Amino acid sequence: MNRIGIFVAGALLVVIILASTLFVVDQRQFAVVYALGEIKDVKSEPGLKFKLPAPLQNVVFLDRRIQTLDSAEARPIFTAEKKSLVIDWLVKWRITDPRQFIRNNGTDIRNIENRLSPIVQAALNEEVTKRTVGAVLSTEREKVMQGVVQRLADDAKAFGIVIIDVRIKRVDFSANITEAVYRRMESERKRVANELRSTGFAESEKIRADADRQREIIVAEAYRDAQMVKGEGDAKASTIYAEAFGRDPQFAQFYRSLDAYRATFRSKADVMVLDPNSEFFKAMRGNGGSASVPSKK
Repeated sequence: MNRIGIFVAGALLVVIILASTLFVVDQRQFAVVYALGEIKDVKSEPGLKFKLPAPLQNVVFLDRRIQTLDSAEARPIFTAEKKSLVIDWLVKWRITDPRQFIRNNGTDIRNIENRLSPIVQAALNEEVTKRTVGAVLSTEREKVMQGVVQRLADDAKAFGIVIIDVRIKRVDFSANITEAVYRRMESERKRVANELRSTGFAESEKIRADADRQREIIVAEAYRDAQMVKGEGDAKASTIYAEAFGRDPQFAQFYRSLDAYRATFRSKADVMVLDPNSEFFKAMRGNGGSASVPSKK
């Protein structure tokens, strides 16, 4: 019985010792093998690996994926024209040399972030201070980011990392001048708006004057054409009247007398004092007889 117990205990001890000599390297990690505080080996290929049992050798894993470092606080940066800008940025980096990384920063990624952040800020300051606000905001924004990457290359190599990209997330004026900038922008927009209104009013007056002129021309031409048509019509009517009246002069005289009566007695309030025997009432008397014509119609 004692032999069986000793055998089982020995087997367990062997299993424990063997388990301590095996470790798995993930494809997303570096495995750094330590021996009494000294780096002995770095495993980068994924799979099952072997080492001496602890405490003779220990393993530390480092993340080999791309890391992101954001700006801790927004600090004002002065441009070439002495304008203060607040810039938020981010840096993409990853570990390329685990030995160099551990020698300079240890195994905690927060150490490299604390050391890298002021270096990025300083590089960004150098790139921004030699450019204007307009260049930083639009025309040379990409050049600013590329310049920061180039400035960080040597420091990144010393840290055992590589800088993949630097991005500017936000650019804004500092709080003490933002309000002044907004007021200036507002006044500028108002000035432009007033200019547009003045230009629009001048254009509207020009269009209105041109429209009035064209209306007058059109009305005048229409009146001219109407008078011409009317004149032609009157001429044709006179010709027709002349031809008709020439055939029967007595009827023509009678018809004109009726027209004169119609025009004279148009209103019931008209009062006329005339001699009944006058030529005006000749058509009413017939062929020679007299007629009694009332004095008021």
